Amino acid sequence: MHAFDVLGDPVRRRMLELLADGEQPAGQVAAVVHAEFGISQPAASQHLKVLRENGFARVRAEGARRLYAVDATGLREIDAWLTGFRRFWDQRLDALATELARGERAGSTSATTGSGPAADTEEET
Repeated sequence: MHAFDVLGDPVRRRMLELLADGEQPAGQVAAVVHAEFGISQPAASQHLKVLRENGFARVRAEGARRLYAVDATGLREIDAWLTGFRRFWDQRLDALATELARGERAGSTSATTGSGPAADTEEET
């Protein structure tokens, strides 16, 4: 299964978001997706299995519990694919940073020279 096929499912994306906060027991992840999506515990287990088998999650046993965590292998596959497209947003982010810097310089200049928006000086009658 391709990485985008794995993350094309909103339940699996949500599970990955939960795991990004740190290692989680399978039951806790299943409870959240049950509450949000109405899926059963066996269905949640199948989604966790897909994440695990495709390099997005890893599991370790702790007694009877199964603890899941993010595995970066699948994310690296997505990151590698996106590399060819970064130029489309990197240029815009660089331009935004330039404009923000200009705004900060202009703001500090007007503060030191006393120019800038005039205060409302009309008195109430």
